[in-house]
Parts: sequence; C-alpha cells; structure tokens
Amino acid sequence: MAVLALFPGSFDPFTHGHEAILRRVLPLFDKVVVAVGINSEKKYMFSVEERMARIRQMLSDCPTVEVTSYSGMTIDLCHQLGAKVIIRGIRTAKDFEYEQTIAAVNRLQDPSIETLLLLADPEHVDISSTLEREKLSHQ
Repeated sequence: MAVLALFPGSFDPFTHGHEAILRRVLPLFDKVVVAVGINSEKKYMFSVEERMARIRQMLSDCPTVEVTSYSGMTIDLCHQLGAKVIIRGIRTAKDFEYEQTIAAVNRLQDPSIETLLLLADPEHVDISSTLEREKLSHQ
C-alpha cells in the first residue's frame, strides 16, 4: 500500500524553505501532494496557477511529487486523496504553537491522519513568504 502525504499551504510564493522541507520528506513517502490553498478571503500576490507553476518548476526533478490546488478544509482533501500524513514546516516557537493547534483540530476530525512537523534548516529559518513578497514588490 502506497503511503501518500499532503504538504498544504498558500505558498504565496513557494520559497526555498518550503522546497527544503519537501525534499527532506520525499524519501519517507511513496508520493507527496503539494496542495496550494485557495482562500477567497485572502489577497494573494500570485494567482493559484502562478503558484502551482512555480512549484512544478522548482520540483521538476521529483517524480513522486504532484501539485494541486484546493479550497476548504485540509482534512477533507486528505480524505479525498487518501493521504495519511500532513506535512508542515516550522521555523519558530510561534509557528509551533500555531501548527500544534491546527494539528489538534485535524486530529479531532480524524485521528488516523498524522501531522508531521519538521524544523526548518538553520539557513531557512529567516525565510518566509511574507518577506519574499516584500522583496518581490520592491524589484
């Protein structure tokens, strides 16, 4: 039985920090789906198509990675795809507290789906999508 993991996020944009987390988990799973979230109440710098294209370009050498988009609850997408693991990266204690809360909510909805939290590599701790958008807006 193939083990499928889900790596969800808004990825606006998908950073080298995101890429590093993803590449670290690839050997652990048969397939990883990068799920680009769509929230109608959020304003994005890049369209969902642009975000997905960037991810596909950065991960073109990874045949076990699939990129999709979704709206709604992440746990519902796990059910739809058959994913048993949600992958999340954390940089700070603040990230940990947020991710711990989300993982607890997901666990209440379906205890069979695990959340795997990975610490960011030291060289990526200061990378965030917010900072990347700020840099891009000044170019």
